Amino acid sequence: MTKIERKLHKIDVSNKSVGRVASEIAILLRGKNKPEFMPHLDCGDIVEVKGVEKLKFTGKKLEQKKYFHYSGYPGGLKTTKMSDLFKNNPAEILRRAVREMLPPVKFRKNMMKRLIIR
Repeated sequence: MTKIERKLHKIDVSNKSVGRVASEIAILLRGKNKPEFMPHLDCGDIVEVKGVEKLKFTGKKLEQKKYFHYSGYPGGLKTTKMSDLFKNNPAEILRRAVREMLPPVKFRKNMMKRLIIR
């Protein structure tokens, strides 16, 4: 088995759309840009992101989009508006978008650890 070589990618996301940036980051974290990519191996790179507070949203997403969290108990569905989340923690919006674009496998948590948002 060969040693996986991880490179550092620095991305400035100011004035870019969230979805397009998230898909680009997900490809780098997964390692699909490498010729030695195999879907059952975690061979992705490290991604450092800056300028998250200047992300661009198209349409009326900031006012209309909601994030849901269910505790598992009756009446335990909690909703958060995207505008509130963007005011409190703009990095969390990008983190959630990238997480949902990665495959739901056992090493998704390790891939997310390599995403550094400044």
